[in-house]
Amino acid sequence: MFTGIVETVGILSNCAPQGGELLISVKLENLIQDVKIGDSISVSGVCLTVVNIKDNDLSFDVSAETLSCTQFGALTQGDMVNIEPAMHGSERIGGHLITGHVDTLGKVVDSKNIDGSLRMTFRCHHSFAGLVAKKGSICLDGVSLTVNEVSDGFKYFDFDVNCIPHTLRVTTLSNLTIGDHVHIEFDQIARYIDRLIRLKEK
Repeated sequence: MFTGIVETVGILSNCAPQGGELLISVKLENLIQDVKIGDSISVSGVCLTVVNIKDNDLSFDVSAETLSCTQFGALTQGDMVNIEPAMHGSERIGGHLITGHVDTLGKVVDSKNIDGSLRMTFRCHHSFAGLVAKKGSICLDGVSLTVNEVSDGFKYFDFDVNCIPHTLRVTTLSNLTIGDHVHIEFDQIARYIDRLIRLKEK
């Protein structure tokens, strides 16, 4: 489990296709304490297992299933990713509980600087609209954020988040431009409630 509070940013140092899978290596800006082979790490919101450690480089296998629902297949050397180690049971949950299982991709459709913060609008397929609510939590590329507004459409819906200067400094969100995509994980409670409602409607 993760909290959506990014610990450091990493730079993709290697990306090697292996059949239908991928081996990636990430050089960390700040070394994570006590990290070991077999640990779960959130890499831009995707839970991956450490398979090798060399100095500040962590390596991960990316399965075909993960490639099919994330942007990892489009990664290139030099790309930046958000890194968070799995939480300890005794630590504070600064964001919200996150599994590292991506639900879908969201597209940046607007971005505005407002009083030093960055207000971004993301667009998703309408089938996920029931999982997002104003003032609810959402995870974007591994970052826990609060939804400001939701606008429903016919084939899609939009939602806004506000990134404060600190978040922009310590994550990759400041690099996003209109047209870019992010990994989205919706709130777990919203997932279960939505499923219960759908089952009752059958």
